[in-house]
Amino acid sequence: MLDNVAVLVMDGVAPFELGVLCEVFGTDRSAQGLPRYDFAVCSPGRQPVRTSVGFTVSPTHDLERLESADLVGIPAMGLDVDVPPEVAAALRRAVDRGAWVVTVCSGIFVLQAAGLLDGRRCTTHWMYVDQLAALCPSAKVDPDVLYVQDGRLVTSAGSAAGIDACLHILRAEHGTRIANAVARRMVIPPHRDGGQRQYVETPVLDSDCDTLAPLLSWMIEHLREPMTVEQLAARNHTSPRTFARRFRAETGTTPYSWLTLQRLQLAERLLEDTDDAVEAVAERAGFGTAAVLRHHFQQHRRTTPQAYRRAFRRTVVGV
Repeated sequence: MLDNVAVLVMDGVAPFELGVLCEVFGTDRSAQGLPRYDFAVCSPGRQPVRTSVGFTVSPTHDLERLESADLVGIPAMGLDVDVPPEVAAALRRAVDRGAWVVTVCSGIFVLQAAGLLDGRRCTTHWMYVDQLAALCPSAKVDPDVLYVQDGRLVTSAGSAAGIDACLHILRAEHGTRIANAVARRMVIPPHRDGGQRQYVETPVLDSDCDTLAPLLSWMIEHLREPMTVEQLAARNHTSPRTFARRFRAETGTTPYSWLTLQRLQLAERLLEDTDDAVEAVAERAGFGTAAVLRHHFQQHRRTTPQAYRRAFRRTVVGV
């Protein structure tokens, strides 16, 4: 059971990525019935460290804290961070005894320096994947995903993808209800579809409309109605081909995939908050029949609507 969390910091640590680990695991949410962790920030010799933006963090623990941690968090640091031998050894012992280890963004380079990526699937910010692959050719670097789990080692892409990775660990340890409740408290989606490739800078397409936001709002308000690319393109006064291209440029996905995700999210809310039969949920969410709803739940959520309702019907009050 996940109870003891230690976050390793060294000079050059990035405040936001450190904050991700502090927010997910260091915030006391026990009043809402959520887990409370024995949380600590540590550094070699408990020395103060200078962050990437200049202020100083004063850890409360030294490396001894890593020896008992159920989870070791490593926020982003400089790509050329100096990893002392005692840090590398402590991380190897954590992995050997089966502790969770999670890195955020460039924090993975600490694992690389400790020799812990050989033969493992992993990821990092898309800007750094080539450098990581060059430093560790035996690592299986996936440049497209938000996070990767290999055993109990979880690596994540840039910045906010660390939140996705942390919620993934919560789901693995406590189940989806707890992970979703924490996500609600943080006012973020409990699960983001897609990968980081959609965030790589792409050329801006010429467009005679500033944004698809009005159309997206209309689609959300009419999810139960049938929609085709041809119909949506006509509403947007473009050809289907131009519409599909602009839709992907703005949302990072296809109209069909985006619409399916919105309908799934509506179905999830209806399963959580109403007593409607699955057939009625399917109709209200725009899937038409319970069979189609079950198909998409199985494909995208790896579960059934009935199982989802059993897991999430009782939500945590006030979350």
